[in-house]
Amino acid sequence: MTPLTLRMSQWKKKIYKSVGVFFGLVITLTILQNGASPGLFTLVQQKSSGSQVLTAQKRDTYPIPDGFWATKSKKESTEASLSTDWYPAQWDIHSINCSANLNVTKTGWFKTLEPNFQQFILYRHCRYFPMIINNQHKCSGDIDLLIVVKSIITQHDRREVIRKTWGKDTEIDGKKVRTLFLLGTAMKEEERANYQKLLEFENLIYGDILQWNFLDSFFNLTLKEVHFLKWMSIYCNNVKYVFKGDDDVFVSPVNVLEFLDGNSAPDLFVGDVLEKAKPIRKKDNKYYIPAALYNKSYYPPYAGGGGFIMAGSLVKRLYKASETLELYPIDDVFLGMCLEVIKVHPIFHEGFKTFGIVKNKNSKMNKDPCFFQSMLVVHKLLPDDLMHMWKLVQTNLTCTRKYKIL
Repeated sequence: MTPLTLRMSQWKKKIYKSVGVFFGLVITLTILQNGASPGLFTLVQQKSSGSQVLTAQKRDTYPIPDGFWATKSKKESTEASLSTDWYPAQWDIHSINCSANLNVTKTGWFKTLEPNFQQFILYRHCRYFPMIINNQHKCSGDIDLLIVVKSIITQHDRREVIRKTWGKDTEIDGKKVRTLFLLGTAMKEEERANYQKLLEFENLIYGDILQWNFLDSFFNLTLKEVHFLKWMSIYCNNVKYVFKGDDDVFVSPVNVLEFLDGNSAPDLFVGDVLEKAKPIRKKDNKYYIPAALYNKSYYPPYAGGGGFIMAGSLVKRLYKASETLELYPIDDVFLGMCLEVIKVHPIFHEGFKTFGIVKNKNSKMNKDPCFFQSMLVVHKLLPDDLMHMWKLVQTNLTCTRKYKIL
Protein backbone atom coordinates (compact mmCIF):
# COMPACT_ATOMS: atom_id res chain seq x y z
CA MET A 1 0.00 0.00 0.00
CA THR A 2 1.46 3.37 -1.05
CA PRO A 3 1.60 6.34 1.39
CA LEU A 4 -1.11 8.10 -0.63
CA THR A 5 -3.38 5.05 -0.49
CA LEU A 6 -2.73 4.69 3.25
CA ARG A 7 -3.66 8.34 3.88
CA MET A 8 -6.84 7.97 1.81
CA SER A 9 -7.83 4.86 3.78
CA GLN A 10 -7.29 6.65 7.11
CA TRP A 11 -9.25 9.66 5.86
CA LYS A 12 -12.22 7.46 4.84
CA LYS A 13 -12.22 5.79 8.27
CA LYS A 14 -12.40 9.20 9.97
CA ILE A 15 -15.29 10.24 7.73
CA TYR A 16 -17.26 7.03 8.44
CA LYS A 17 -16.60 7.40 12.15
CA SER A 18 -17.78 11.02 12.13
CA VAL A 19 -20.95 10.10 10.23
CA GLY A 20 -21.66 7.28 12.68
CA VAL A 21 -21.24 9.59 15.67
CA PHE A 22 -23.48 12.19 14.04
CA PHE A 23 -26.32 9.73 13.46
CA GLY A 24 -25.89 8.38 16.97
CA LEU A 25 -26.35 11.87 18.35
CA VAL A 26 -29.41 12.48 16.17
CA ILE A 27 -31.05 9.27 17.37
CA THR A 28 -30.22 10.05 21.00
CA LEU A 29 -31.63 13.59 20.72
CA THR A 30 -34.77 12.27 19.06
CA ILE A 31 -35.33 9.81 21.88
CA LEU A 32 -34.77 12.48 24.50
CA GLN A 33 -37.14 14.90 22.78
CA ASN A 34 -39.89 12.38 22.33
CA GLY A 35 -39.46 11.04 25.82
CA ALA A 36 -41.19 7.78 24.94
CA SER A 37 -42.11 5.54 22.10
CA PRO A 38 -45.64 5.65 20.62
CA GLY A 39 -48.13 3.86 22.82
CA LEU A 40 -46.48 4.49 26.19
CA PHE A 41 -49.12 7.01 27.16
CA THR A 42 -51.84 4.56 26.41
CA LEU A 43 -50.57 1.22 27.60
CA VAL A 44 -48.65 0.42 30.78
CA GLN A 45 -47.75 -2.88 32.38
CA GLN A 46 -50.86 -4.79 33.39
CA LYS A 47 -51.32 -5.09 37.13
CA SER A 48 -52.32 -8.34 38.76
CA SER A 49 -55.90 -7.78 39.87
CA GLY A 50 -56.99 -11.37 40.31
CA SER A 51 -59.93 -10.87 37.94
CA GLN A 52 -60.50 -13.03 34.88
CA VAL A 53 -60.89 -11.56 31.39
CA LEU A 54 -64.09 -12.72 29.68
CA THR A 55 -63.41 -15.61 27.33
CA ALA A 56 -65.86 -14.29 24.72
CA GLN A 57 -64.99 -10.68 23.96
CA LYS A 58 -67.97 -9.26 22.07
CA ARG A 59 -66.54 -5.84 21.31
CA ASP A 60 -62.72 -5.96 21.32
CA THR A 61 -60.54 -8.92 20.41
CA TYR A 62 -57.84 -8.12 22.95
CA PRO A 63 -58.20 -7.27 26.64
CA ILE A 64 -57.20 -3.75 27.66
CA PRO A 65 -54.86 -3.60 30.68
CA ASP A 66 -55.67 -1.57 33.80
CA GLY A 67 -54.60 2.06 33.69
CA PHE A 68 -53.92 2.10 29.97
CA TRP A 69 -54.37 5.87 29.86
CA ALA A 70 -52.40 6.71 32.99
CA THR A 71 -48.85 8.07 32.92
CA LYS A 72 -46.66 10.21 35.12
CA SER A 73 -46.60 13.12 32.70
CA LYS A 74 -48.66 16.26 33.16
CA LYS A 75 -51.72 17.14 31.14
CA GLU A 76 -51.79 20.60 29.71
CA SER A 77 -55.00 22.51 30.34
CA THR A 78 -55.88 23.55 26.82
CA GLU A 79 -59.58 22.92 26.35
CA ALA A 80 -61.32 25.73 24.48
CA SER A 81 -64.18 27.62 26.03
CA LEU A 82 -67.51 26.69 24.49
CA SER A 83 -68.72 30.27 24.71
CA THR A 84 -66.20 31.52 22.15
CA ASP A 85 -64.97 30.66 18.67
CA TRP A 86 -61.36 30.38 19.81
CA TYR A 87 -59.36 27.42 18.51
CA PRO A 88 -55.67 26.65 19.01
CA ALA A 89 -53.34 27.29 16.08
CA GLN A 90 -52.18 23.69 16.15
CA TRP A 91 -52.83 20.44 18.00
CA ASP A 92 -52.18 21.45 21.60
CA ILE A 93 -52.24 18.20 23.56
CA HIS A 94 -48.72 16.88 24.04
CA SER A 95 -49.03 14.77 27.18
CA ILE A 96 -51.74 13.32 29.39
CA ASN A 97 -52.11 12.34 33.02
CA CYS A 98 -55.53 10.89 33.57
CA SER A 99 -56.29 8.58 36.46
CA ALA A 100 -59.23 6.22 36.76
CA ASN A 101 -62.53 7.49 38.17
CA LEU A 102 -62.77 4.92 40.95
CA ASN A 103 -66.06 6.29 42.27
CA VAL A 104 -67.95 4.31 39.62
CA THR A 105 -66.51 1.01 40.87
CA LYS A 106 -68.81 1.22 43.89
CA THR A 107 -71.94 0.99 41.76
CA GLY A 108 -73.67 -2.32 41.19
CA TRP A 109 -74.18 -1.87 37.44
CA PHE A 110 -70.47 -1.22 36.88
CA LYS A 111 -69.57 -4.63 38.31
CA THR A 112 -71.77 -6.39 35.77
CA LEU A 113 -69.86 -4.97 32.77
CA GLU A 114 -67.20 -6.84 30.82
CA PRO A 115 -63.60 -5.66 31.52
CA ASN A 116 -63.22 -3.55 28.37
CA PHE A 117 -66.50 -1.76 29.02
CA GLN A 118 -65.35 -1.12 32.59
CA GLN A 119 -62.15 0.44 31.25
CA PHE A 120 -64.20 2.79 29.10
CA ILE A 121 -66.28 3.91 32.08
CA LEU A 122 -63.21 4.37 34.30
CA TYR A 123 -61.42 6.58 31.78
CA ARG A 124 -64.10 8.21 29.65
CA HIS A 125 -63.32 11.62 31.15
CA CYS A 126 -59.90 11.39 29.42
CA ARG A 127 -60.84 13.47 26.44
CA TYR A 128 -57.86 14.34 24.21
CA PHE A 129 -54.53 12.69 23.48
CA PRO A 130 -51.26 13.63 21.76
CA MET A 131 -50.88 13.28 17.99
CA ILE A 132 -48.30 10.86 16.65
CA ILE A 133 -48.79 11.59 12.93
CA ASN A 134 -50.28 14.80 11.55
CA ASN A 135 -50.83 15.82 7.93
CA GLN A 136 -52.43 19.25 8.18
CA HIS A 137 -51.27 20.06 4.65
CA LYS A 138 -54.15 17.89 3.43
CA CYS A 139 -56.49 20.79 4.20
CA SER A 140 -54.56 23.41 2.27
CA GLY A 141 -56.63 25.36 -0.24
CA ASP A 142 -60.31 24.91 -1.04
CA ILE A 143 -61.58 21.33 -0.88
CA ASP A 144 -64.95 20.32 -2.28
CA LEU A 145 -65.04 16.87 -0.66
CA LEU A 146 -62.88 15.60 2.19
CA ILE A 147 -63.05 11.82 2.51
CA VAL A 148 -62.30 10.69 6.06
CA VAL A 149 -61.91 6.96 6.73
CA LYS A 150 -61.85 5.25 10.12
CA SER A 151 -59.18 2.55 10.00
CA ILE A 152 -56.92 0.60 12.34
CA ILE A 153 -53.17 0.22 12.13
CA THR A 154 -53.21 -3.48 11.18
CA GLN A 155 -55.51 -3.05 8.14
CA HIS A 156 -53.03 -1.67 5.64
CA ASP A 157 -54.64 -3.74 2.87
CA ARG A 158 -57.95 -1.94 3.25
CA ARG A 159 -56.32 1.48 3.08
CA GLU A 160 -54.32 0.44 0.02
CA VAL A 161 -57.40 -0.66 -1.91
CA ILE A 162 -59.29 2.50 -0.95
CA ARG A 163 -56.42 4.63 -2.29
CA LYS A 164 -56.64 2.73 -5.58
CA THR A 165 -60.43 3.02 -5.87
CA TRP A 166 -62.83 5.52 -4.27
CA GLY A 167 -60.30 7.18 -1.95
CA LYS A 168 -57.97 8.67 -4.54
CA ASP A 169 -56.83 12.27 -4.19
CA THR A 170 -58.32 13.59 -7.39
CA GLU A 171 -60.39 16.20 -9.16
CA ILE A 172 -63.82 15.34 -10.54
CA ASP A 173 -65.25 17.92 -12.96
CA GLY A 174 -62.92 20.49 -11.42
CA LYS A 175 -63.88 19.60 -7.85
CA LYS A 176 -61.05 18.84 -5.45
CA VAL A 177 -61.29 15.56 -3.49
CA ARG A 178 -58.85 14.66 -0.69
CA THR A 179 -58.63 11.61 1.60
CA LEU A 180 -57.47 11.05 5.20
CA PHE A 181 -57.32 7.95 7.40
CA LEU A 182 -57.95 8.13 11.18
CA LEU A 183 -55.96 5.77 13.40
CA GLY A 184 -54.92 5.04 16.96
CA THR A 185 -52.18 2.66 18.13
CA ALA A 186 -52.07 -1.14 17.88
CA MET A 187 -53.88 -3.13 20.57
CA LYS A 188 -51.29 -5.89 20.96
CA GLU A 189 -48.27 -4.58 22.87
CA GLU A 190 -45.88 -7.08 21.30
CA GLU A 191 -46.87 -5.91 17.79
CA ARG A 192 -47.02 -2.18 18.44
CA ALA A 193 -43.46 -1.14 17.61
CA ASN A 194 -43.34 -3.05 14.31
CA TYR A 195 -46.75 -1.86 13.15
CA GLN A 196 -45.84 1.70 14.08
CA LYS A 197 -42.74 1.57 11.90
CA LEU A 198 -44.77 0.18 9.01
CA LEU A 199 -47.37 2.91 9.44
CA GLU A 200 -44.72 5.63 9.47
CA PHE A 201 -43.32 4.22 6.22
CA GLU A 202 -46.84 4.10 4.74
CA ASN A 203 -47.36 7.71 5.75
CA LEU A 204 -44.01 8.67 4.23
CA ILE A 205 -45.30 7.35 0.89
CA TYR A 206 -48.85 8.70 0.99
CA GLY A 207 -48.98 11.46 3.63
CA ASP A 208 -52.66 10.79 4.39
CA ILE A 209 -52.59 9.48 7.99
CA LEU A 210 -53.87 11.13 11.17
CA GLN A 211 -52.84 9.12 14.24
CA TRP A 212 -53.39 9.76 17.93
CA ASN A 213 -51.90 8.09 20.96
CA PHE A 214 -54.84 6.00 22.16
CA LEU A 215 -55.54 2.32 21.63
CA ASP A 216 -57.56 1.45 18.53
CA SER A 217 -60.41 -0.36 20.26
CA PHE A 218 -64.16 -0.52 19.81
CA PHE A 219 -64.68 1.65 22.86
CA ASN A 220 -62.27 4.29 21.57
CA LEU A 221 -64.19 4.92 18.34
CA THR A 222 -65.88 7.88 20.02
CA LEU A 223 -62.43 9.24 20.87
CA LYS A 224 -61.62 9.06 17.17
CA GLU A 225 -64.78 11.06 16.48
CA VAL A 226 -64.02 13.91 18.89
CA HIS A 227 -60.35 14.02 17.93
CA PHE A 228 -61.26 14.43 14.27
CA LEU A 229 -63.82 17.16 15.05
CA LYS A 230 -61.20 19.08 17.00
CA TRP A 231 -58.48 18.48 14.39
CA MET A 232 -60.70 19.71 11.57
CA SER A 233 -61.78 22.75 13.57
CA ILE A 234 -58.09 23.69 13.86
CA TYR A 235 -56.77 22.89 10.38
CA CYS A 236 -59.66 22.77 7.89
CA ASN A 237 -61.52 26.00 7.24
CA ASN A 238 -62.16 25.59 3.53
CA VAL A 239 -63.86 22.21 3.22
CA LYS A 240 -67.33 22.29 1.66
CA TYR A 241 -68.37 18.72 2.49
CA VAL A 242 -67.07 15.76 4.46
CA PHE A 243 -67.70 12.10 3.80
CA LYS A 244 -66.83 10.05 6.88
CA GLY A 245 -67.01 6.27 6.84
CA ASP A 246 -65.48 2.89 7.55
CA ASP A 247 -62.68 1.16 5.64
CA ASP A 248 -64.89 -1.68 4.41
CA VAL A 249 -67.37 0.28 2.30
CA PHE A 250 -67.88 0.98 -1.39
CA VAL A 251 -68.27 4.69 -2.16
CA SER A 252 -68.98 6.48 -5.43
CA PRO A 253 -67.39 9.95 -5.23
CA VAL A 254 -69.00 10.82 -8.58
CA ASN A 255 -72.47 10.05 -7.22
CA VAL A 256 -71.68 11.84 -3.94
CA LEU A 257 -70.66 15.03 -5.75
CA GLU A 258 -73.66 14.78 -8.08
CA PHE A 259 -75.94 14.52 -5.06
CA LEU A 260 -74.24 17.49 -3.37
CA ASP A 261 -74.67 19.66 -6.46
CA GLY A 262 -78.36 19.96 -5.69
CA ASN A 263 -78.07 20.09 -1.90
CA SER A 264 -76.32 23.20 -0.63
CA ALA A 265 -77.97 23.44 2.81
CA PRO A 266 -75.48 24.71 5.44
CA ASP A 267 -76.76 22.14 7.97
CA LEU A 268 -76.71 19.16 5.62
CA PHE A 269 -76.16 15.84 7.38
CA VAL A 270 -77.25 12.80 5.39
CA GLY A 271 -76.91 9.03 5.60
CA ASP A 272 -78.73 5.86 6.61
CA VAL A 273 -80.58 7.53 9.47
CA LEU A 274 -82.11 5.49 12.28
CA GLU A 275 -85.16 7.03 13.93
CA LYS A 276 -86.26 5.99 17.41
CA ALA A 277 -83.63 3.30 17.78
CA LYS A 278 -83.81 1.66 21.19
CA PRO A 279 -80.78 1.12 23.44
CA ILE A 280 -79.92 -2.57 23.55
CA ARG A 281 -80.19 -4.06 27.03
CA LYS A 282 -78.97 -7.60 26.31
CA LYS A 283 -75.55 -8.05 27.89
CA ASP A 284 -74.23 -10.42 25.23
CA ASN A 285 -74.85 -7.89 22.45
CA LYS A 286 -72.01 -5.85 20.98
CA TYR A 287 -73.97 -2.62 21.56
CA TYR A 288 -75.25 -3.37 25.08
CA ILE A 289 -75.93 -0.28 27.17
CA PRO A 290 -77.03 -0.46 30.83
CA ALA A 291 -79.93 1.76 31.85
CA ALA A 292 -77.65 3.50 34.37
CA LEU A 293 -75.58 4.83 31.46
CA TYR A 294 -78.52 5.85 29.25
CA ASN A 295 -82.04 5.70 30.71
CA LYS A 296 -84.10 7.11 27.82
CA SER A 297 -86.34 4.87 25.73
CA TYR A 298 -84.91 5.98 22.39
CA TYR A 299 -81.73 7.39 20.94
CA PRO A 300 -81.83 10.68 19.07
CA PRO A 301 -81.83 10.25 15.26
CA TYR A 302 -78.37 9.25 14.03
CA ALA A 303 -76.68 8.02 10.87
CA GLY A 304 -75.56 4.44 11.34
CA GLY A 305 -73.36 2.00 9.55
CA GLY A 306 -70.56 2.64 7.15
CA GLY A 307 -70.73 6.34 6.34
CA PHE A 308 -72.45 9.70 6.12
CA ILE A 309 -72.02 13.11 4.48
CA MET A 310 -72.08 16.44 6.28
CA ALA A 311 -71.53 20.07 5.39
CA GLY A 312 -68.09 21.34 6.39
CA SER A 313 -69.76 24.26 8.15
CA LEU A 314 -71.24 21.81 10.70
CA VAL A 315 -67.90 20.58 12.01
CA LYS A 316 -67.06 23.37 14.45
CA ARG A 317 -70.59 23.37 15.84
CA LEU A 318 -70.43 19.60 16.35
CA TYR A 319 -67.03 19.97 18.03
CA LYS A 320 -68.44 22.51 20.49
CA ALA A 321 -71.48 20.30 21.11
CA SER A 322 -69.27 17.27 21.74
CA GLU A 323 -67.54 19.07 24.59
CA THR A 324 -70.84 19.52 26.40
CA LEU A 325 -71.46 15.76 26.47
CA GLU A 326 -69.84 12.82 28.20
CA LEU A 327 -68.25 10.34 25.81
CA TYR A 328 -70.56 7.51 24.82
CA PRO A 329 -69.42 3.97 23.89
CA ILE A 330 -71.22 3.98 20.50
CA ASP A 331 -69.69 6.62 18.21
CA ASP A 332 -72.62 6.84 15.75
CA VAL A 333 -75.07 7.44 18.60
CA PHE A 334 -72.72 9.98 20.20
CA LEU A 335 -72.67 12.01 16.99
CA GLY A 336 -76.48 11.85 16.94
CA MET A 337 -76.42 13.31 20.46
CA CYS A 338 -74.19 16.13 19.20
CA LEU A 339 -76.64 16.82 16.35
CA GLU A 340 -79.45 16.98 18.88
CA VAL A 341 -77.53 19.61 20.88
CA ILE A 342 -77.17 21.89 17.83
CA LYS A 343 -80.75 21.13 16.72
CA VAL A 344 -79.84 19.59 13.37
CA HIS A 345 -81.93 16.64 12.18
CA PRO A 346 -80.04 14.12 10.00
CA ILE A 347 -81.64 13.25 6.67
CA PHE A 348 -82.28 9.70 5.48
CA HIS A 349 -81.16 8.85 1.94
CA GLU A 350 -81.74 5.50 0.26
CA GLY A 351 -78.40 5.70 -1.56
CA PHE A 352 -76.67 4.76 1.72
CA LYS A 353 -76.87 0.97 1.99
CA THR A 354 -75.20 0.29 5.31
CA PHE A 355 -76.47 -3.31 5.50
CA GLY A 356 -75.69 -4.19 1.90
CA ILE A 357 -77.99 -3.61 -1.07
CA VAL A 358 -80.50 -5.86 0.68
CA LYS A 359 -80.27 -7.32 4.17
CA ASN A 360 -80.32 -10.91 2.90
CA LYS A 361 -76.58 -11.55 2.65
CA ASN A 362 -77.08 -14.42 0.22
CA SER A 363 -79.05 -12.35 -2.30
CA LYS A 364 -77.47 -11.97 -5.75
CA MET A 365 -78.49 -8.30 -5.67
CA ASN A 366 -75.68 -7.66 -3.18
CA LYS A 367 -73.17 -8.52 -5.90
CA ASP A 368 -74.86 -6.86 -8.86
CA PRO A 369 -72.66 -3.99 -10.18
CA CYS A 370 -75.72 -2.31 -11.71
CA PHE A 371 -76.97 -1.61 -8.20
CA PHE A 372 -73.57 -0.36 -7.02
CA GLN A 373 -73.38 1.99 -9.98
CA SER A 374 -76.36 3.94 -8.64
CA MET A 375 -75.44 4.01 -4.94
CA LEU A 376 -73.52 6.51 -2.82
CA VAL A 377 -72.32 4.09 -0.10
CA VAL A 378 -72.55 0.31 0.25
CA HIS A 379 -71.40 -1.56 3.35
CA LYS A 380 -69.71 -4.09 3.64
CA LEU A 381 -66.92 -5.17 1.25
CA LEU A 382 -63.51 -6.63 2.03
CA PRO A 383 -60.50 -5.52 -0.07
CA ASP A 384 -60.69 -8.15 -2.85
CA ASP A 385 -64.45 -7.72 -3.26
CA LEU A 386 -64.11 -3.94 -3.27
CA MET A 387 -61.44 -3.97 -5.97
CA HIS A 388 -63.45 -6.41 -8.09
CA MET A 389 -66.67 -4.40 -7.78
CA TRP A 390 -64.87 -1.11 -8.47
CA LYS A 391 -63.47 -2.47 -11.74
CA LEU A 392 -66.89 -3.77 -12.79
CA VAL A 393 -68.60 -0.45 -12.05
CA GLN A 394 -65.97 1.47 -14.05
CA THR A 395 -66.68 -0.58 -17.19
CA ASN A 396 -69.46 0.14 -19.67
CA LEU A 397 -72.18 -1.85 -17.96
CA THR A 398 -75.31 -2.94 -19.78
CA CYS A 399 -78.06 -2.88 -17.19
CA THR A 400 -81.60 -4.04 -17.90
CA ARG A 401 -83.06 -1.57 -15.38
CA LYS A 402 -82.29 1.99 -14.37
CA TYR A 403 -81.99 2.66 -10.67
CA LYS A 404 -82.62 6.31 -9.98
CA ILE A 405 -81.23 7.00 -6.55
CA LEU A 406 -79.80 10.52 -6.76
